[in-house]
Amino acid sequence: MSSFSYKQVIVVRSDINISKGKTAVQVAHAAVMAAECARREHHRWWKEWLKEGQCKIVVKADSEIELFKIEKEAKALNLPTCLVQDKGLTEIPPGTYTCLGIGPAPKELINQITEALPLL
Repeated sequence: MSSFSYKQVIVVRSDINISKGKTAVQVAHAAVMAAECARREHHRWWKEWLKEGQCKIVVKADSEIELFKIEKEAKALNLPTCLVQDKGLTEIPPGTYTCLGIGPAPKELINQITEALPLL
């Protein structure tokens, strides 16, 4: 049994060719942006997540279509979400969706839509 009740999941597209550094930056954007969304919309979840140590999991999606499908499922559960769209200054075209931040939120809710996704 996990020692945490809240977590954040970042879903990264695996079908775009970006460096590890670029991936790390996109994941960081998603983590911060989704946490800010949670702070505004689900303050208690955000506060508890901070107390527990800010658990984060990074998983992958096969395509932009899958990323949007996961976002839709997360929104249906009223989870805080944030899609990251790149500015196109370095490795990929402007407007490319790179990842999705979900949570922090109760792990039972997030697991409903992300548990089967492979780890990055």
